[in-house]
Amino acid sequence: MTDPNHPDALTEADARRISEAFGAAARVILAPGPRQAREAPAAAPEPDDEWALPEGRAWVYLADRARGLTRPVILGDGFASGPSDLDYSWEILERGPYPFVGELRRRGYDVVLLGFDDRGASILDNAKVARAAIREAIARRDGDHPLTVGGFSMGGLVTRYALAKMEHDGGPDNDHQTALYFSYDSPHRGAWIPLALQSFAHYIRRLNAAFSEQINSPAARQLLWQHITEWDDSPETDKERGTFLAELERVGGWPKRPKKIGVANGVRIGQSNGVRPGEKAFHGKGLAITGTHLHTQSVGEDQLVAQLRVVTLRKPRIRTSGIPEIDGAPGGTLEGFGILADELNKIPALIGLGSQADVRAHCFVPTVSAIALRDIDTHEKLYEPITAAEDELSELDEFRCASKNEGHTLVTEELCAWIMDRLP
Repeated sequence: MTDPNHPDALTEADARRISEAFGAAARVILAPGPRQAREAPAAAPEPDDEWALPEGRAWVYLADRARGLTRPVILGDGFASGPSDLDYSWEILERGPYPFVGELRRRGYDVVLLGFDDRGASILDNAKVARAAIREAIARRDGDHPLTVGGFSMGGLVTRYALAKMEHDGGPDNDHQTALYFSYDSPHRGAWIPLALQSFAHYIRRLNAAFSEQINSPAARQLLWQHITEWDDSPETDKERGTFLAELERVGGWPKRPKKIGVANGVRIGQSNGVRPGEKAFHGKGLAITGTHLHTQSVGEDQLVAQLRVVTLRKPRIRTSGIPEIDGAPGGTLEGFGILADELNKIPALIGLGSQADVRAHCFVPTVSAIALRDIDTHEKLYEPITAAEDELSELDEFRCASKNEGHTLVTEELCAWIMDRLP
């Protein structure tokens, strides 16, 4: 018997009509960066070289073509769906507030942009791509200048595990010759996608599965502190995350040979990003979605985070207990609610899925996670200012926090110049 609160209660004809319109006009995929970069990035310049790797590839931009590859800096891509996109990566790294690739090359470093065939695949699987890229860089390098290896968001975890595993396994083939590891707003202690968004993603799966598939991808299950597989599930730490953390611990947790540094797109002073708990973040306006309300996370028991309505008249409510007010925590932000509204508003108005994001962004990687200092399961851990005395408690050797809460993996002079000043 069909659950009357489930979207499967709509007719096959309605489901097919909406699904076709949805698929033709919209694809809800969460990714950082401005809308222009996500949807229509300009073409990147042709790389000086391109390496085909098992389950991935690398695009190489040399500092000096005549000199060849001499001072490699490997930058691992972050979490999304599908294969890495060179044009998108270039838009984020070079055409935003600070031209990171250009400045690296100006200083004499060769930039290796590491991409994956599937950014939603297991971190452990994509680490194989990173290890292949490290070996390729060593084989092609002229001279013996040590490597710098790191990544943005998930890419920082991929390369962290890759280097640690190479050291653990040992042998000449695993000599990574890396002097510096860096992470850029990487969720070392977990990432956050609001449970309201996760429940909506799964609730519309029959109409369009892309959003739900991203939330349920192996990488998302490993990255997220709290996860739900179905719209009405109780949140928990997914077993995939437990497996990943156990494997990371098995190989030593961190590489031991390189210096380990990291940056956070959030502040260290405990200041919120301005998102208040329990406020309406998204609501449906079209006839087929009126009644849907997504709320920011509130602390406490039996807290309403979502009321869902798509096509049918049913309006199930989603409640949580024991979750801190993490949407407003200091850290790198993601326009999760905004992306959802933008994509639904691409669908012809007659389908009735018009929507509005009342709050576009939420915390995605809390500051304390990006600097590997604290877990993210309580208000105190998320919001307590980071004192100078705590710096040595980070699992990183050195870290830098942004002077304001800003977009996740936003490439700024403040953070990039700090990294470049520490390159070997």
